[in-house]
Amino acid sequence: MTDENSFPDDLLQLQERLHRAHAEHRAYLAGLPWSVEPMKGWVRGERFSHRGDVPDSPGWSEEEKETVDRMRAEIRELSIAVVDHPHWASVPRETVVSARMQLKKQTRPAPASKVAEAA
Repeated sequence: MTDENSFPDDLLQLQERLHRAHAEHRAYLAGLPWSVEPMKGWVRGERFSHRGDVPDSPGWSEEEKETVDRMRAEIRELSIAVVDHPHWASVPRETVVSARMQLKKQTRPAPASKVAEAA
């Protein structure tokens, strides 16, 4: 399988899982307090805040820290599995980067607006 636009099914599935894991990680982080450790907030202008006032942060619970660590480990393992996949040995060295970019593009989920239009 030397065509740089043809990928084995297991590699496609790994990359799709990696996209999902990244999205889940970003969504989870967005719901957490802004600081891992408890920290006092500040008002706009005191500490170069471009976002306005920053509220106090209660920090993350041990469970939240463990969840983030678990999610990061999954992302790391999936990334390694994609990069170390045997398929890359069949891709000419000078096209590996473009082939990897094509894999990411091909497996990236459609934006929510396009999904809604298709339904």
